[in-house]
Amino acid sequence: MRISDTQVKKVLSEEWAAYHDALVGPISKPVGRETDNDLIDKIAAEVTAMPDREEMVAELKAKIEAGEYNPTAEEIVEAMIRRNIADRIR
Repeated sequence: MRISDTQVKKVLSEEWAAYHDALVGPISKPVGRETDNDLIDKIAAEVTAMPDREEMVAELKAKIEAGEYNPTAEEIVEAMIRRNIADRIR
């Protein structure tokens, strides 16, 4: 499953404010590993709930078979970084 830039930005933008508040909030507010785990669980659940990319996969497969799929080096690197981030979230 490929995670797009838009999906990463959506999840991060929705969760960043809450995460930031947890880090710089009042001292009485619990901050630490439990808060991080809750955030990670929530983000992982949102990413998992995103629709499958069956249509995109079929389109890419057709391009590959036709010899029309030529990703740039930047696209490959960005995909590798997104995959690494997604693997760490799991």
